[in-house]
Amino acid sequence: MSQPRIFPLGDAALVCEAPPPATLECQRRVWAAAEAARDWPHVLEVVPGMNNLTLVFDSLEADREALVSRLRAAWNAVSDTPATGREVDIPVQYGGEFGPDLQTVANHTGLSVREVVQRHTEGEYVVFFLGFQPGFAYMGGLDKALHTPRRSSPRLEVPAGSVGIGGEQTGIYPATSPGGWQLIGRTDLPLFDPARRPPTLLQPGDRVRFTVAGIQA
Repeated sequence: MSQPRIFPLGDAALVCEAPPPATLECQRRVWAAAEAARDWPHVLEVVPGMNNLTLVFDSLEADREALVSRLRAAWNAVSDTPATGREVDIPVQYGGEFGPDLQTVANHTGLSVREVVQRHTEGEYVVFFLGFQPGFAYMGGLDKALHTPRRSSPRLEVPAGSVGIGGEQTGIYPATSPGGWQLIGRTDLPLFDPARRPPTLLQPGDRVRFTVAGIQA
C-alpha cells in the first residue's frame, strides 16, 4: 500500500490523501484513521471522503506536526480484517419513467437493457463514504462493463430514490435535486429520514445489493 500525502488545508485542517484508484483497502484505512482521530485532543471535526480524510483542529491548541505523525501511524496500523457492515438490499424499478437513461446506458455499453439490469443486480457494492446530499452513498464495485459517462447536460430535477450511474460508480439520490448521473431506475426505500437514528439508511462499510422490483421497456 503506497503512503498517503498529508498536507495542510488552511491553518486549521489537514488532508490525508491516497493516490488513485479508489479501493476497498484504501477506504478501510480511511475509516480506521477517522475512527481513531475522533478521540484525539483538539480535533474538532473528522471528514472521511473517497481516498482521503480531512481533520479540522483547534489551531491555537493542536500541534500540527504531532497530528501529522499520529495520522500517518493510524493509516499504517490497519491490518487486513474482514469487511464489516450490514448487508442491505435495495429493490429497484428499472427503466421506463423510473429509469429514463437505461437505454442510453445500454447503447453506450453495447449491452441489452436486460443485460444492464442483470449486471447491475449481480454486483455487491460497498459504501465508501456519504456526501453530496445527506444519505447519498458513494459506492465501489460497479462492473466495468457498466461504466458510463455522466450526462452532458445535468437534469434540473432528479426524483428522490433515483438510481443512477455516473462514470465508474452507481448511487441513489436520497432527495429530489439537480443531478447529472444516468438514471436507470428508482427505489421506494427512504435513504434519509431525520427522525430515524441514524438518519441515513446506508453507512460507510455497508454492503449493498440491488434487486429487481420490475423492469419497464
